[in-house]
Amino acid sequence: MAQTYFIRTFGCQMNEHDSERAAGVLQTMGYRPAPDAESADLVLFNTCAVRENADNRLYGQLSQLAPLKRADPDKTVVVGGCLAQKDQEGVAAQAPWVDVVYGTHNLGRLPQLLAQADSASFPVVEILEQTETFPSALPAHRHVAHHAWVSISIGCDNTCTFCIVPTLRGPEHSRPLEDVLAEVRGLVADGVTEISLLGQNVNSYGRDLVRRGVVPPPRDRKRTLFADLLHALGEVDGLQRIRFTSPHPKDFSTDVLTAMREVPAVCEQLHLPLQAGSDRVLRRMQRSYTSARFLDLVAQARATLPGVTISTDLIVGFPGETEEDFEETLRVVDEAQFDSAFTFEYSVRPGTAAADMDGHLDPATVNARYQRLSALTRELTARSNARQVGTVQPLLLEGPSKTDASRLTGRTRGNRVVHIPAVEGLEPGAFVNAALTEARGHYLLGEATQAPADPPVPTPAPARALA
Repeated sequence: MAQTYFIRTFGCQMNEHDSERAAGVLQTMGYRPAPDAESADLVLFNTCAVRENADNRLYGQLSQLAPLKRADPDKTVVVGGCLAQKDQEGVAAQAPWVDVVYGTHNLGRLPQLLAQADSASFPVVEILEQTETFPSALPAHRHVAHHAWVSISIGCDNTCTFCIVPTLRGPEHSRPLEDVLAEVRGLVADGVTEISLLGQNVNSYGRDLVRRGVVPPPRDRKRTLFADLLHALGEVDGLQRIRFTSPHPKDFSTDVLTAMREVPAVCEQLHLPLQAGSDRVLRRMQRSYTSARFLDLVAQARATLPGVTISTDLIVGFPGETEEDFEETLRVVDEAQFDSAFTFEYSVRPGTAAADMDGHLDPATVNARYQRLSALTRELTARSNARQVGTVQPLLLEGPSKTDASRLTGRTRGNRVVHIPAVEGLEPGAFVNAALTEARGHYLLGEATQAPADPPVPTPAPARALA
């Protein structure tokens, strides 16, 4: 009887991608998926180290596995990813019932590490400082047939003072364009119609390839390799939707917006992490742009891509943030009129420059500001969704609603979640036009229709003129 595995993923889309690769590696070893950690022969935690609560969640769930491990010593417990890279031997020290600990750079070594664990009476810990195998070169087991994550780069060359990712994933390392195209063509041949490109900073894709002489620099200095990649992917027959995350505002260039407009498969969706609206806080964060520059970029995106959906990330309570700084964030968020936002309370990450800064705020102040900002972003999202009511939008169906089996869930090209009544014959991966009838905060309701889709709904542009 085949052994079984269960993977729990913490954190970002890059971790989701890595978990699919881990599942693929395990399946090539003969493992099969299990429905839960309790019944699995092998449990793998793919960890995040970006925020403190990710640490707490991991160690809390590891403690729950301790009695299961005592009852079944043959049960294998594996911890991989960013927190493993950061804490290294500390994971095994806090949870000695863990069998294998591996970092962000050695997922491809999982079979060898499991073999070592079989013959060892102590946790096997291996943390590499450089990538031996690019994650996308490993087999993958995807959760859905129609969508795939495609990693175009790993690591990051930026120095944001709140972020530990460059320390854990190393400097930026891009895949050659032909490697990305080859993977996407293979995915499309396997039934994938939508891909999401992944990178810590997709805008800087390929710069390291130019530095290392792998590819020549673009003849036009205003042109970027990421824009070239989008154009090339647009030529892949059968690929109907292309998304990407995450771009960095300081590196965002107009040729990418042009590519988004000219390549039909690229969705009208843009995630632009603002982080803070105060220029003083942005300097302390080392984000390398101003709020004015950011608002200019938002305005330019909306002028180039009518109806584009723009989302953002925001951090509340960064060290030294004053009430005036926070008011600036509220002002910029209101002026940008984001369609959605991911808002976080600042979390101290040992090993980052921000951890050693003066001016750390008390939790009550941070939480009060978080509540105020969240109220504003919820209002903006509700307004944005309300503007969609009465239109017909194409949906890519993901499957039954997680909360109501009588409904199907799909996404618009702008990445809005829409629930429609279940229709016989409509399966995950199908495309259907939906008449949007009602806005409900973070999602919309609609009905399948034969009516043609409307053009993207224009979004009111910020008052700021283009720079």
